[in-house]
Amino acid sequence: MDYEAVIGLEVHAQLLTDSKAFCSCTTRFGAEPNYNTCPICQGMPGVLPVLNRKALEFTVLMAIACHCKINPISRFARKNYYYPDLPKNYQISQYESPVSEHGWVEIETGESVRRIGITRIHMEEDAGKLIHDEHKPLSYVDLNRTGVPLIEIVSEPEIRSPEEASAYLRSLHSILVYLRICDGNMQEGSFRCDANVSIRPRGADYLGVKTELKNMNSFRNVQRALQYEIDRQTEVLSENGKIVQETRLFDPASGATASMRSKEQAHDYRYFPDPDLLPLRVDPDLVEELRSKLPELPADKKARFIKQFEIPAYDAGVLTSSRGVAEFFEKVVEKYPFAKRVSNLLMIDPTDEGIRRITPTQVADLLKSVDEGTISGTVARTIYEEMRGTGEDPDVIIKTKGLVQVSDAHELSRIVRQVLDDNSAEVERFFAGKTKLMGFFVGQVMKATKGKGNPAIVNKIVAEELKKRSG
Repeated sequence: MDYEAVIGLEVHAQLLTDSKAFCSCTTRFGAEPNYNTCPICQGMPGVLPVLNRKALEFTVLMAIACHCKINPISRFARKNYYYPDLPKNYQISQYESPVSEHGWVEIETGESVRRIGITRIHMEEDAGKLIHDEHKPLSYVDLNRTGVPLIEIVSEPEIRSPEEASAYLRSLHSILVYLRICDGNMQEGSFRCDANVSIRPRGADYLGVKTELKNMNSFRNVQRALQYEIDRQTEVLSENGKIVQETRLFDPASGATASMRSKEQAHDYRYFPDPDLLPLRVDPDLVEELRSKLPELPADKKARFIKQFEIPAYDAGVLTSSRGVAEFFEKVVEKYPFAKRVSNLLMIDPTDEGIRRITPTQVADLLKSVDEGTISGTVARTIYEEMRGTGEDPDVIIKTKGLVQVSDAHELSRIVRQVLDDNSAEVERFFAGKTKLMGFFVGQVMKATKGKGNPAIVNKIVAEELKKRSG
């Protein structure tokens, strides 16, 4: 039987606020265990939470970017469950009345564009972290993360393949980072995902039994875990077996999922409105103020780059995957208006780290040096790599390393003659019809000049010298 996958994703994104969701403790990562805590996030009796306004604004901003309906009134709820890293034995979240609902994002897979629905985007606080001792049967509790503000983004079960799931996650990740409300660091848990996946006969209108997948800390691992689980479920049903509703962990080393716990019925978290927090009213004026501050988002910026700068869609997609790189690209083009040449250089390392030590003026000056014939395009790439490491100006590197392009026709003629003399067998083959050897001769000259020969002049002299020898 031909099966199709039904995938829904739950994404948790940590908000880039200085303090936690309901107290003034810092959210800084990497502190000593249990250092960033207070009576409120430790769940001490009698304490009262106070909502972080910036966390609310960031949540609304993401909801706007994802075309969600902003609910004028929303409520915080207590999500009750016991776990050692949850000091209150409940998590402040939202349930029946979230901040926002019914949005969507568009994804690209191959040549097609699909719209994936978003069920809801709501606020909640993070739990703590258990650290397991590798040598003893002990686990330690670190509450630094407890109370850190999160948004949960729940998709509709409209994703049909691991590739679409990866594209959806990349789209959300890009939007969050563009808005500068989340750093998107998956290794530190700032952006994490759980997946619900089931299969059904293609074209069926019902849902199959689903499994929940956890422990996926990269886009690639999400895709790998989903593919494995789809294949596993297909094999089970093909052999007349039954899918068990359960939570499964993905092992990146083996590429397989393994059962973690049975989940025959949905958890009963006994949600109820949090009596310590009043219903939340989102002022329409605040929504419009935040809407006016919305930056140009990745998909719109990509479309504009393709049209305005006439660069390939691939280049535009890579350059706009980082807001910092996209803005850097535009600043370079303001100073050097040949966008494709700028793109070719920045694509060497199109990341925020890749441009951290350099300025748009330096990149523009480097490219102008190629146009002026001071250096070759090949040498420019070498200089660019050094610029990224040291932050030095290109003219300084050119002078100190003696990289000025050789354009002296007399000197280049001498080198060309020597190359042809040293490769007489190849010259004979050239005259016998192997004209592609022209590239070989040019390459040998460039090698002899350590890449500093002017390519245009070298090509001209090689052609002239071969013509002389043909007679």
